[in-house]
Amino acid sequence: MHAATIVILRVIIAVSLAGSLVVQGVLVPLLWLDLSAEALWGRIWVCATVVLGVACLQVFAVCVWRLLTLVRRGAVFSPAAFRDVDVIVGAVAAAAVLTAGLAVALAPGRTAPGVVALLCGGALTLGGMALLVVVMKRLLRQATELRLELDEVI
Repeated sequence: MHAATIVILRVIIAVSLAGSLVVQGVLVPLLWLDLSAEALWGRIWVCATVVLGVACLQVFAVCVWRLLTLVRRGAVFSPAAFRDVDVIVGAVAAAAVLTAGLAVALAPGRTAPGVVALLCGGALTLGGMALLVVVMKRLLRQATELRLELDEVI
């Protein structure tokens, strides 16, 4: 991978992480105030879901950063890569569950059915992304095995 690509990805990740901190520190308290007319359990559910969902994205970003470090060092075919990929799968799957839970919580209320449908579609998409990363992990495992075989031959 070209060095400029890694730098650009790291800048994007850094900006995303900074933005996520703004969401958790500024926008969630404003959301809490905006939901003042809702039941307490609903306010807690929505705000907690947003905070935890953003935390999933933060974990994802940190793991991608670590994978980029392994790529830069030429050590992506190592056990450390598998740990990061496993954490990415878990974070994306958790985000899918949180999104589906938010859709379920909003469905009986005054939320427009289209918003609930969008959340369900987002949960389905996130679940598909988690499965895609599982497939990519399998490809990484095969490439690692081939690399080990090649190293033995040489």
